[in-house]
Amino acid sequence: MFPVTFWEGRIVDACTESADGSLLFTLSIDPDHTPRCGRCNGDCALVHERVRRRVRDRDLLDRRVWLDVPIHRMDCHHCGGRYAEKLSWIETGERFTRRLKAWIEALVQILPIKHVSQLTGLNWHTVRNIDHRRLKALHGTFNADGVKRLVMDEFALHKGHQYATVVMDEQRLRVLWVGEGRSRASLKPFFDLLGEEGCRRIEAVAMDMNTAFDLEVRDRCPHAEVVFDLFHVVARFGREVIDRVRVDQANAIKADQAGRRAIKRSRWILLRNPENLSESQSIKLDELLAANAPLATVYLLKTAIKEIWYAPSVQIGARRWKEWYRMAMDSGIEPAIRFAKLLKPYLRGILASAKYRMHTSVLGACRTWLE
Repeated sequence: MFPVTFWEGRIVDACTESADGSLLFTLSIDPDHTPRCGRCNGDCALVHERVRRRVRDRDLLDRRVWLDVPIHRMDCHHCGGRYAEKLSWIETGERFTRRLKAWIEALVQILPIKHVSQLTGLNWHTVRNIDHRRLKALHGTFNADGVKRLVMDEFALHKGHQYATVVMDEQRLRVLWVGEGRSRASLKPFFDLLGEEGCRRIEAVAMDMNTAFDLEVRDRCPHAEVVFDLFHVVARFGREVIDRVRVDQANAIKADQAGRRAIKRSRWILLRNPENLSESQSIKLDELLAANAPLATVYLLKTAIKEIWYAPSVQIGARRWKEWYRMAMDSGIEPAIRFAKLLKPYLRGILASAKYRMHTSVLGACRTWLE
């Protein structure tokens, strides 16, 4: 038996090493310890039930530390209840110690949740829940007083197999709510917390055009204007139009191996903004567009579509949209025509960007932290 212990009320009977290098400390009851009720903190003499629990503690250097702990459910004479024994180093019902919890709380303030999960070996949801409780204790309960503009977006967890939705106060750049899922139904709990009065106060919400969030916003926030994000539209135009035309043009000149190779390798210079290209890349882009009319057309459409979002007024934005839409329809390029028709039902949310200069890029840092 080890004479020294870090776990009040328990003593170490044995320590074994697992195949993965982790350490397992088997604990027993310290005979000199006086148990206390987990509810009233009163001294207890009677034990109602005895169980053993596997508990995770903070790592010891590079070793994972596990505890095999005897847990008592006390029969308290003071409050008349049967509650788990109060221990200073573990919260009732938890599978990790306070020491591990404090370590996690320190790590999540400097690292994304995903990285903390990988570092500690804990499940992502466990780390997220620990941080959620920390933030709740630090900042209190949900508070959206005075919020008039929202930004919401979805992001992938665990390589795209699961999704979450985050909502931010656009004016004060603070996260208001994070929930699992990316459907309209997954957003309902946020508006339930916001309440009827808070929903009426919302004047604009920025979001991705691909989502069903706009349906819930229009249903719950009668005065809110939906503002569709430019970045998502341009990114989708790149995938569905520029990439498609680039592949078609490469396939059309299979006999010209050098030309075909040049087109196939042009993806990034076509998708990047001109100001982000090097001098050599700019030269290659100019040569490519001069030699291929369909690519030049869709590249011009990509540049022109941004000007709709940058319009100084809704009227000018509407005029720019008509010009862009006519250009796309007259191009004769099927992917561009299809994309233009896709955008048309979302025109109100596109033109709203002239009145509300909002976008979802402010959530980029938040998504990195949550992941």
